[in-house]
Amino acid sequence: MSQGPAHTSPPRLALLMDPREEGWPSMDLVGEALLEGLSAHPTEVSAVSVRPSMPSVARRVPRLGARNAAFNVDRLLTRFGLYPGHALRSRTRFDAFHVVDHTYAQLVHALPAARTGVFCHDLDAFRSVLEPHREPRPAWFRLMARAQLAGLERAALVFHSTQAVRSELLARGVVEASRLVWAPYGVSPEYRPEPVPGDRSEEVLAPLGGRPYLLHVGSAIPRKRLDVLFAVFAALRARHPELRLVQQGGTLNPTQRAQVEALGIGDALLQPPRQERPTLAGLYRRARAVLVTSEAEGFGLPVIEALACGAPVVASDLPVLREVGAETCAYCPVGEVPAWVDTVDALLSGSHPPPPREARLARAARFTWAAHARTVLDAYLRLLRGGTHG
Repeated sequence: MSQGPAHTSPPRLALLMDPREEGWPSMDLVGEALLEGLSAHPTEVSAVSVRPSMPSVARRVPRLGARNAAFNVDRLLTRFGLYPGHALRSRTRFDAFHVVDHTYAQLVHALPAARTGVFCHDLDAFRSVLEPHREPRPAWFRLMARAQLAGLERAALVFHSTQAVRSELLARGVVEASRLVWAPYGVSPEYRPEPVPGDRSEEVLAPLGGRPYLLHVGSAIPRKRLDVLFAVFAALRARHPELRLVQQGGTLNPTQRAQVEALGIGDALLQPPRQERPTLAGLYRRARAVLVTSEAEGFGLPVIEALACGAPVVASDLPVLREVGAETCAYCPVGEVPAWVDTVDALLSGSHPPPPREARLARAARFTWAAHARTVLDAYLRLLRGGTHG
């Protein structure tokens, strides 16, 4: 193993987090929750967030600056230029390095790989390399993905939140089992059955006029399958005219907006801006059901967040979501709209009630950020001692 700086006690651990400008709430949450969890062990570790800002370079160019392409150019400059340079200058300041988001695994090339770990949340970022027939991409994108994948392959530790992700990593030959560490996510304390300070959900939901609603939490990227969400809601609304749909976290593209218009559900769709956790918890609590229509997930944070708030959950029948939700959720085949409509309708009508609320709360209570941080910390302590892990 390469030698780092002279050993200090406690060891210094750098958490390399996404720039805030990336706008990924889930990655922000994972990094910030880990930093807070590690702060509870000051005699064992000194954890520091390393998080450079994303500069506005292309976004300052007239006419180009307001376009998504300009943001993506700035993102690439940060991911493959500014941030690796920042990481290179940090090599001597820390005993170990933890890359919070696998889409920044290219940072491993600028760090001492033998003292660096990467959290692999899913394999989507590498799909164009691992399964080019399934996800064809331009040559420049595949080159980027190869650099990220090569960084992941070099890391001394690769963390994963579910056994489903572990199985895929092993099946694809990305990393051997001895370097894998299972570290499930946790539930933030704001997600609970009773209201917490800062909950503005009543204000956010005021446009609904007290009508019942279904909730979806997540972005509008293709794997979230908002097309299924909208089709299911349109069919359900024919049976439940008062029903509304709240979609939190997505910015619809032209195709999605066209579908909403074609289905005639625009007047029943509420898309509030991004909310803080106390308010999001309130949205979960008040929902008749939370729908997770994804065709692929690495964990599915909305599943345990909703369960922690006592909300019924209907999710795609994916191994990873069954692993997380177990018997406390209802499951539907991916993309099969009729099955989704029948399942949610049965829940709304009471003909097939959800699993007991106590069971939902108990399932969510199994996932804590304290346990997550402890697992990550133990892995790095073993690594620095030259021990084994897995």
